[in-house]
Amino acid sequence: MKLIRYGNAGKERAGVIHNGKLLDTSPFAKTYDEAFFESDGLVRLKEYVKANHNRLAHIGKTERLGCPVARPSKIVCIGLNYADHARETNATVPTEPVIFFKSTTAVTGPNDEIIIPQNSVKTDWEVELAVVIGHKASYVTEAQAEHCIAGYLLHNDVSEREFQLERNGTWDKGKGCDTFAPLGPYLVTPDEIADVNNLRLWLRVNGKTMQDGTTANLIFKIPYLISYVSRFMTLLPGDIISTGTPAGVGLGFNPPVYLKPGDVVELGIDVLGTQKQTVRAYSK
Repeated sequence: MKLIRYGNAGKERAGVIHNGKLLDTSPFAKTYDEAFFESDGLVRLKEYVKANHNRLAHIGKTERLGCPVARPSKIVCIGLNYADHARETNATVPTEPVIFFKSTTAVTGPNDEIIIPQNSVKTDWEVELAVVIGHKASYVTEAQAEHCIAGYLLHNDVSEREFQLERNGTWDKGKGCDTFAPLGPYLVTPDEIADVNNLRLWLRVNGKTMQDGTTANLIFKIPYLISYVSRFMTLLPGDIISTGTPAGVGLGFNPPVYLKPGDVVELGIDVLGTQKQTVRAYSK
C-alpha cells in the first residue's frame, strides 16, 4: 500500500493510493500515528481498502500532501552512512552508526517550502531513504527488526552546516530548524519494494543534478540500524529512522554551494516518489 495524508498543514486527513487513485480513508482512520500503527492499523487498513475501495471518496490531485506519518515521537538520523559522502566532507568512515536527531517540529509535507533560518548562510540538502517503525522495538535483533518495519519514505534531510559543525554542541542545532524535514509524498509498505538495498536516489537544485546514488552503498543496512538504535532507546510505532545520504551535498563542493532564496530543490527515490521544494528566506 501507499499511505498519504492530505489537506492543510495541521489538518491533514488519511488516504491511500490504490490502483493509481487517491482515496480518502478518514472514515476508517483519521490519521496515521502511533496509535494507528501499534494497533495493527496497516493490516486492518488493507482489509478495509480491499472491501471498500469502490465506495471511497476520491482526493483531488491538486490537494496538498503532508508527511504521511502524524506526530512521530522522534526522528532518528544516521550520519555518514555512505562512504562517498564521508569522504567528500573530510570525515572518517564510521565503524558504528553516527546518531543524531531532527526535531519533530521540522516536519513538513514533500512539496512545502524550505525556509532558510534566520542568520543562516549555509543551508544544505540531503536526499535520504527513511524507514518508519511499525511495532515497538527495544533491544531487537536484526531478524526481529525486519518485522518492525511499517514502510519507507523519501526524506530531504535539510541541514544548516554552520549551526551543525561550527557551533558548540551536537549536530542537532543544524538539523531541527523549521521545514528541515520534508517527508513523503507517501509511505510505501515493504511488500511493494522488491529490494530496498537497490534503490536509486537523486537530487537536483535548479535542474542541475547534485546527488545520484544507490541504497546498495549503505554502510549499515536497515535491519542493523533498527537493532542498533534500539539498544540505546525504545523505538515506538510511527518513529522514523533516516538512513543517511550519498555524495553530492553542498558542503562537499569546492567551494561549497548552499541554498539561497528562489532555489528549487527536486529529489526522489525509486518507488518512493518525488518531492519539489522552493526555498525562501525566513521572515516574521
